[in-house]
Amino acid sequence: MLDPSQCRQARLARDARFDGRFFVAVTSTGVYCRPICPATPPHERNVRYYESALAASRDGFRPCLRCRPDSAPDSPAWRGTHVTFERALRLIDEGALREAPLGALCERLGIGERYLRQLFQQRLGVSPKSYALHRQCLFAKQLLHQTRLPVTEVAYASGFRSLRRFNDAFRRHIGLAPRELRRRGGTSDDGLTLTLAYRPPYAWQPLHDFHRQRAIDGLEWVGEHHYGRHVRWGSARGWFTAEHDPEHHAFRVRLMLDDLAVLAPVVRRIRRVLDLDADTTAIEAHLGRAVPGLSLTEGLRLPGVWSPFEAGVRAILGQQVSIIAARRLVGSLVERLGEPTGDGYHFPTPESVATNDLEFLRMPGARKATLQRFASWYAGAGSGDDPLQWTALKGIGPWTANYAAMRGTGHPDIWLDGDAGVRRALGHLGGIDPADAAPWRSYLTLQLWSQEPAPDNPEHNVMEASR
Repeated sequence: MLDPSQCRQARLARDARFDGRFFVAVTSTGVYCRPICPATPPHERNVRYYESALAASRDGFRPCLRCRPDSAPDSPAWRGTHVTFERALRLIDEGALREAPLGALCERLGIGERYLRQLFQQRLGVSPKSYALHRQCLFAKQLLHQTRLPVTEVAYASGFRSLRRFNDAFRRHIGLAPRELRRRGGTSDDGLTLTLAYRPPYAWQPLHDFHRQRAIDGLEWVGEHHYGRHVRWGSARGWFTAEHDPEHHAFRVRLMLDDLAVLAPVVRRIRRVLDLDADTTAIEAHLGRAVPGLSLTEGLRLPGVWSPFEAGVRAILGQQVSIIAARRLVGSLVERLGEPTGDGYHFPTPESVATNDLEFLRMPGARKATLQRFASWYAGAGSGDDPLQWTALKGIGPWTANYAAMRGTGHPDIWLDGDAGVRRALGHLGGIDPADAAPWRSYLTLQLWSQEPAPDNPEHNVMEASR
């Protein structure tokens, strides 16, 4: 539940740590804003506080054109901890209801349509389709503000196949016509560059170092202030470079895609890779209570991998070897089986790995068999996006599956209790109960890894025997 007094203090201070955690609706103007809105603060008697932009929109408020609520980071709090609900939100954000009817989504979730509708009504007060349209319209608004894409391309990139339907939905959810918004707000750069916000603090240097040590030549590039890579989404190909802009609590993301139809899910995936929606202030406050003796590094973020499949491959190749050796193995796999881009490679597909004998990889045959088995299963599964199910495969134990879940899906509550680095850090802290850190044990793992410099990264110290 929102605390009105805390919300009032945050909005008056324009505290960026609360950006996206709540929204401020102003009854005298009919708009809703982010807590960091630069406009003159309204009187408290004219203010309502909402946990989500959707709730404010549902009550008839339209988004502010100055602070642009469409650009605020998501809040894990309103998304909840219900596993089915959270997965439904993620699949919808990735375009599940644009590509197939509600029944197909329910089949993927393993639930009935009636139950899913009830779940959305209880949690958000709207239907799944209304939620999807709201998200599409907010993303379209972001594109109208930040890019010079024509309105027709904005509609396409937002998941609409009809310009008329886009105009109708945009007026209903935003309160303005798309072309009117472009006339009012059109400040942008040439090309497709988006500003993706986060809540401070953001510990860029540890994330930078983590990616730099594992970056694969031709696939990824890491600089002092940026991270980038080649990406694939379905049949679409492209790349992005995200440059850190700490002054504005954001990343400036330069993005190229050969099919704008997948732009929205690709942007959401970039947000997950950089962990932009984490509320590290709340997470670290919880960890401080759960583990009193822990010296916290402010703003640590989960170092994401583009896909669960890539995370699984990296974890398998990293079993029982050093970080340098693991990086060399992944690099060989990308160079030999990756799809050439002209200046690099896309990460290999499950099919390309499953059908290759992998003789070029200098590692034990049992681990090659594990990698082939994993790739073959992934290629046939259609959707193997839950790494915690992978332990049914010979050669993949709990550590590999958990590590892939943490990095490949952004799972916030993974506890790597068998990790050598975690055990070493726990030895200095004395007896603690990791269960007290739930639902943020992935961040506890990162905090423990940061406690002391190790000669080799703990992710490659795992001794997980093939089964």
